[in-house]
Amino acid sequence: MTKHMIIAGVPRAGKSTVSQRIAKKFGYQHISMDSVIAGFEKAFPSVGIDTGADTDVKENVQSISAKIAPFLRAMMDSGEYDECDYGMVIDVFQLLPEDYRKYIDPAVCEIYYFITSDVTAEERFELLKQYDTPRDYTYYKPEEENRRDCAEIVEISKYYKEQCEKYQLPYFETAWNREKVLGDFIRRLNEE
Repeated sequence: MTKHMIIAGVPRAGKSTVSQRIAKKFGYQHISMDSVIAGFEKAFPSVGIDTGADTDVKENVQSISAKIAPFLRAMMDSGEYDECDYGMVIDVFQLLPEDYRKYIDPAVCEIYYFITSDVTAEERFELLKQYDTPRDYTYYKPEEENRRDCAEIVEISKYYKEQCEKYQLPYFETAWNREKVLGDFIRRLNEE
């Protein structure tokens, strides 16, 4: 395993769950980029990050990814974890494979994508309802908003899958067997 690891992909595909498991099992420092991005969005509006922008979801992900990728590189180049045996495991939604390839050194940081592209928007919504708990942010959203978000998640998942194939990066489909996929992934890391 490399010094750092990025767990990227769409919301509710298991990024935070698998990142927390990696941190616990292997001693990595877990960093949730959702919190960092929210901080940039609120404290530094001049950066131009707007997660709720009234624009095409794909365009918004492209815009945020282009800003976040160099920031992630700077975090890794900071030397903050150089003296430690462990590094960071970063979970992030808005990081495209093309920006990972452009900005991040794979010898220092590997990446894995978690997506839900093999479902329809309605199937994604039904899965969300089935597994939603009060600990999930989607639990408190109106049903119509969750339906719209599920359609966008499927759209972005397909885009990530296409990009992962183009840039030969690993991705994992978690729509139907999420816990099994996450468990198999952790076991695979353990064997490396």
